[in-house]
This record gives sequence, C-alpha cells and structure tokens, in this order.
Amino acid sequence: MDALPDAILQCILSRITNARDVSSCNCVSKRWKDSTPYVRTLYFPRSSFDSPSSSEGADNVIERMVSRVVKLEELIVYCPFSPNGLASWLSLVGHSLLQLELRMDNLSDNQGSHESPSKLDYVGLANNLESLKLWGVLMVRTPNWDVFPNLKNLEIIGARFEDHVLCAVLHTCPVLTRLLLLGCEGVRSLSIELPCLEQCKLDFYGMGNSSLTLISPKIESLEVQGCSWIRVPETKHLRKLSVSNTAGRVYMVDFGNLSALEFLCMRGIQWCWDAICKMLKLASEVKHLFMKVEFTGDYDALQPFPEIDFVDFFNSHQKLQKFDIHGAMFAALCQKNSLKHVDSGFVIPFLEEVVITVRSPLNAEQKMSTLESLLKYGKSLRSMVIKILEMKSCHSSADDFFDEICRFRYMNHSIVRIE
Repeated sequence: MDALPDAILQCILSRITNARDVSSCNCVSKRWKDSTPYVRTLYFPRSSFDSPSSSEGADNVIERMVSRVVKLEELIVYCPFSPNGLASWLSLVGHSLLQLELRMDNLSDNQGSHESPSKLDYVGLANNLESLKLWGVLMVRTPNWDVFPNLKNLEIIGARFEDHVLCAVLHTCPVLTRLLLLGCEGVRSLSIELPCLEQCKLDFYGMGNSSLTLISPKIESLEVQGCSWIRVPETKHLRKLSVSNTAGRVYMVDFGNLSALEFLCMRGIQWCWDAICKMLKLASEVKHLFMKVEFTGDYDALQPFPEIDFVDFFNSHQKLQKFDIHGAMFAALCQKNSLKHVDSGFVIPFLEEVVITVRSPLNAEQKMSTLESLLKYGKSLRSMVIKILEMKSCHSSADDFFDEICRFRYMNHSIVRIE
C-alpha cells in the first residue's frame, strides 16, 4: 500500500463505509488519515457504541467523523442519537447528502413526539436528498419540512401515523418515483397523488379496514396490504399488482385500464365476490396469476367460492403463462358442470406452469378431472406442481385421493411434481 500513489489510496479507502473501520484507518498512518476524508458513505451500526470503553457519546463521535469528510453522500445511523446530535451532523453535511437512513426508535416516545424541533424536523436540513429511509417512526405531528426537490425514494419501516401527517409528508416529496411504507399502523383513509410515482408498496398493520386512493399516472408496480377499499384510476402503465388483506376483508377495488398488467396477486382470508370478479375481469391480459383467497361473502359469514366455468375462465385469460391456484379457487374450477361442454377447438395456448394447492379430498373425482384437463388442453404446459397442504380427514377418502394424485404423477412424471 505504501507504493500506491495518493490518488489510488484515496480511491481505495473511500470505499470503506463502516465508521469503526474508517476510525481504524485513521490510526494506521498520517497518509491514511489524510485519505479517509474522501469517503462517500458512513455507516454506524446498532452496536457502534456498546463497548464499555466508549466514554464519548455517540452524538459527539458522529459529529467529529462527519465533519472530517469532504463530501459525504450517504449517512446511515442505526445507533441511538439525540435530536440535537442529528441537527449538528446535518448542519455540516446536509448540503452534500444524497442518501440518509436513520433508525429513529421513537415509536413509544409520546413525550418526544411533542418536542419542537424534533428528530423528524431536523431531517429537513438535508434538503438535497435523493433517498430517505426511516425506521421506527412516530408521526403524530407534521414535521417542519420544506419541499425535497430531488427526493425520489422514500422508505418508512415500522411507523405509527395520523392520516393528515402522512399526507403532509408526501406533499413535500413531489418527484417521488418509489414509495415504501411497511409495517405502518394508524392509517384509516389515505389519498396519495404523486405524478412521478412508479413503484409503491404499502403494508398497513391493524384491523385491515383502511381505504386507499392512489392517483399516479406512471405507476408500474403496486403492492397493497391491509386495505378494504382501493381506488387507483390511472393504471395504463401498471405491470405488477398485489392486493392482500390478512386481517380484514376486501370490499371494493376500483382500477382503471389494466391492459399492461403482467402479474396479479390476490391474497386474503375473505374477499367480496364482486371484488374478485372485477379483478379477474380487468386482468384479462395477465401472464402470471397468483390467487390465495380463502373465502368470499359480503359480511361476517365466510362462504366458499361459487362455481367458475373452466373453459370461460381460460378463454378470458388467453395470455396466462403461470397460474398459482390455492384451494378455494381450484375447488371453484372443479365444479361438476365446468367441463361438460368443451368445444373441440378449445386450448389453453400459453400456459407453461401451474402450481395447485389442495387442502381437501372433497369432490375428488372432479378435481382429478380438472388436473387431467389442464394437461390435455395446456398445449405449452411444462410444469405442474401439486401441493398437498394440511389435508385433514379421518375418512379413507383422503388416502384414496392421495393415491389418485400419486398415480396421476406417475403417468405424467415429466411434467407433474408433488410437494
């Protein structure tokens, strides 16, 4: 290393990110110490100041280290810090920071949420950010932020919101292209209007009865968990869509044109049948369909799926290449009238992969007939995976049904696999 020119040494050492490693480099030699100010990223792990020998507080150490950096572009702090500490660092490097990631750890700090200025307020000092990621945030008061003119990525993981506060935060990020809100609670009714947004993932924790309106004409990927009412009118660019609700019911979905949709995932304990039918009708061009909805029914009563005609379904989804079917949807396709009148020219033209989850031996004959039909009419089928999941029955029909599936797999071993 001593033989390397200064520029090469600076280039190598500038790629070190862990704050403890950067500090160690300062102790090697004066030449190394003179090179470390050219680091672009500083990362302070959760355990950075756990050592008993650390007599100096985290705020002072971080301030000293960031003050030595010529142009800090990324700052990641997982260790505990104070609002004043954050203010001091960001006043030094806020103008050059492009990426900021903070573990706030104030979800249970109700007293801290009323401090003014708070940690959240001081984040606004880094107004040239392109990416902001916050962990463990309590947002019950609107932070004192101006507009972030360059912020394209916002991630908030583990948060408690008031609706109006979250809306105000999003208004300060007019050019967002990527938004992630994961493990968030307190959201009841959220309206998002972001003209540049392309990727959005929303995971709301709680009763599963939130409502969402999203107006983003450029949206390409949308994942929503925990909403009962969803409205997304502008969807002509939407290629990936996932809607799930593990705690409540999905009552209403209102999407625009889904002609570009390639992947659709529908999950949850209970969906209203109108919502299921509307999604399947809108997603007629989909290439990969994943369905794991256990029950339908408009109110508290959990009801099985009504019959779905096998031929009509695949005629309505001609471009389908991969189909993941959970028990309820598979049972609906296996009704006795579903395969009575099949036109001689009927084919499933592009279907290549099928993953079927079977949970009950009931209606075994029709289920076997449906499996055989998928092979018969799926001219491009390369793989069929049959998953036997928690099949509970004290009757011998469960054993007989499993024997039939094993026989079916043996006869079509090049395509069929049992899990």
